[in-house]
Amino acid sequence: MKECSITENDIEEIYKKIGENVKNIRTSKNISQLALSLAIGHKSVGTISVAELYHNKKHFNIEHLIKIADVLEVDICDFFKDIK
Repeated sequence: MKECSITENDIEEIYKKIGENVKNIRTSKNISQLALSLAIGHKSVGTISVAELYHNKKHFNIEHLIKIADVLEVDICDFFKDIK
């Protein structure tokens, strides 16, 4: 077995790309951050807004992504497109 070659910087770039993909899909469907946040059971826009931007290292977790994919009616794999 080999050692993992994925760095912390790689992980940060992945989180940023996932956030960007969520934002692009959300905006293409004309859904606001607030509407999406409420639809996945949050009471404010905070979780969506900071995770889309990877602000202060806040990111979506798997539960968020599963719920967002359901609400946006997309395959969860769509959030991982163009990740290197």
